[in-house]
Amino acid sequence: MNIVALIGRLARDPELRFTASGKAVATFSIAVNKPFSKTNEADFFNIVVWEKSAENCANYLSKGSLVGVEGRLQSRSYETQAGDKRYVTEIVANRVEFLEWGNKENKTNNNSNNNKSADKTDDFGNADIDLDDFQAIDDDEDGVPF
Repeated sequence: MNIVALIGRLARDPELRFTASGKAVATFSIAVNKPFSKTNEADFFNIVVWEKSAENCANYLSKGSLVGVEGRLQSRSYETQAGDKRYVTEIVANRVEFLEWGNKENKTNNNSNNNKSADKTDDFGNADIDLDDFQAIDDDEDGVPF
């Protein structure tokens, strides 16, 4: 059995290429936080995605995007032009879940808003919520706050 499931953030923008037969292939790497790390350490994994999923990743993901990846672990080797043998271990993704809203163009805008309203609407026509209009609820140990 060879199954891998990861959640992490893209460490670089996806690179989209096409094979000689015209199949799309995208590659990117994700940073996955190590559990119980006191210094916020992460492991980095190379991801390979094929066909329509590859095109979607290239169009809608960018460095910093949060994704879930399901696939299989693959090891392969190749020889460089200088004759050196290289070994690569990567995840070949069967499925990539986009875990944040937005696309490449408005991702940086969403992150820079710092939860403030800018009189914009989302894809569904809903106005952004101004979090300054809400008041924090004190944690009440006696029961629920309502």
